[in-house]
Amino acid sequence: MPELLPDPLPILYRDEHLIVIDKPPGLLVHRSEIDRHETRFAIQMLRDQIGQRVWAAHRLDRGTSGILLFGLNAENASALGKQFEAGTVKKRYLAVVRGYPPSEGIIDHPLTRQRDPYEFRGAQSSMEPQDALTHFRKLAEIELPVAVDRYPSSRYALVELEPITGRRHQLRRHMKHIAHPIIGDATHGKGKHNRYFAENLDCNRLLLACVELAFEHPVSGQRLEIKRPVSGEFAAILARFGWAATQ
Repeated sequence: MPELLPDPLPILYRDEHLIVIDKPPGLLVHRSEIDRHETRFAIQMLRDQIGQRVWAAHRLDRGTSGILLFGLNAENASALGKQFEAGTVKKRYLAVVRGYPPSEGIIDHPLTRQRDPYEFRGAQSSMEPQDALTHFRKLAEIELPVAVDRYPSSRYALVELEPITGRRHQLRRHMKHIAHPIIGDATHGKGKHNRYFAENLDCNRLLLACVELAFEHPVSGQRLEIKRPVSGEFAAILARFGWAATQ
């Protein structure tokens, strides 16, 4: 069964200007026209939980878990958002991927802009590929004696990902580009491996999580570093593969 959404949402940091939570997998950040049937969103849940409005400073894909930053007023959220746009926010993710990627490297591969079907497309709305850059480092690997695909055994790796740019679905698309898709990615991944994890390893989620975020406080200017290890099904996979100490 998929992981249940926690109630309340785990709060990692809070002051009078901003708040940081650990977003569970499967939770949308805000309402979307393409998910009209959904009734729970991080913005609404957090607002109800703390009794005041919040503004998202960035976004995480629905399937991605981990550190999510909000401003407690529109001005602070805007200031934080500009840091993401300027590329001054450090973002570190963990992912489980198919195969053995190199020990480390840089993926420098432009990505076409992706939009929601309802998003406005104005005169300045170019569909030309945008520069996209991701650093990766392999942390651990395992070979299972199981023929999931066409080989007699199946290889997987735990990787650390640091997106330098912030394109939509960048990490998922970049890992597919180098032929090491993220496990649980229904759009860019490999269905056979996703099903193996779901049916045999009790893991029904996208194995991608934001585990570190570092940014300047919008009021004090202090550099804040927020870290959060993975939990739930992701943590169970790391333990099962003997990778728990690598994150």
